[in-house]
Amino acid sequence: MMKKILNKKALLITFITLGIIVILSLSLFFIWSQNTYSVIDAPQLKIEEVKNLEDGWYIYTAENADKGLILYPGAKVEPEAYGYLAQELSKQNITVAIPSVRLNLPILDISKANEIIKNDNRIEWYIGGHSMGGAAAAMYADRYLDRVNGLILLGSYAASNDFLSESNLPVLSISGAEDGLSTPDKIKEYSSNLPQTTTNFIEIPGGNHAYFGVYGSQSGDNEALITVDEQQEMIIDKIVNWLEDVRVTSRGET
Repeated sequence: MMKKILNKKALLITFITLGIIVILSLSLFFIWSQNTYSVIDAPQLKIEEVKNLEDGWYIYTAENADKGLILYPGAKVEPEAYGYLAQELSKQNITVAIPSVRLNLPILDISKANEIIKNDNRIEWYIGGHSMGGAAAAMYADRYLDRVNGLILLGSYAASNDFLSESNLPVLSISGAEDGLSTPDKIKEYSSNLPQTTTNFIEIPGGNHAYFGVYGSQSGDNEALITVDEQQEMIIDKIVNWLEDVRVTSRGET
């Protein structure tokens, strides 16, 4: 009888201990996820209008836009850090929508783009993202190939997938030669997870990981050999030209 009581007490103590460990781990994970990279002031870049979060989105609407880009932020990077990029793309008649994602981790909110795409089918939508946001965007494209017209990866790469790599979905991959996180070697290593006939790989000389947004330096990254405004302008130029090329190709124009 005493042995049974002791066994029950030991089991109870084990369960309580495991519960405390789980709660502590979840608490630490939550605290870690909230320690985000925020947008910084960059004198070279002029943010003309600070957008307010509405229904979980920062939307930069282009008047009469017929194409749009849903851009997933990097892990723990505030969406506002991509405000300059979105602002300048909107001037090129491209509506840009940047979501606030669950726990600041886009990998936990892969289907977020459905909120925008389902509510506005007048626009040709493209999905993209930076770092983990790009990986999440690739997962979205793999799940919903029929809902997007192309994929844009910024300092990012796709994981193995079921449909994306065998599809004809146009993909633009922009990387930085000095990127210390999504390194040139990693971009090359994971390139087979993208459609081989439709992917355009562009490497920015001197570009790094953090300058795909405007949020300062990031642990593990390398120093860029160009300025943040130079890298941003190159990204904008490459995206605008690629979107135009994709449109011309899809319409069979010459």
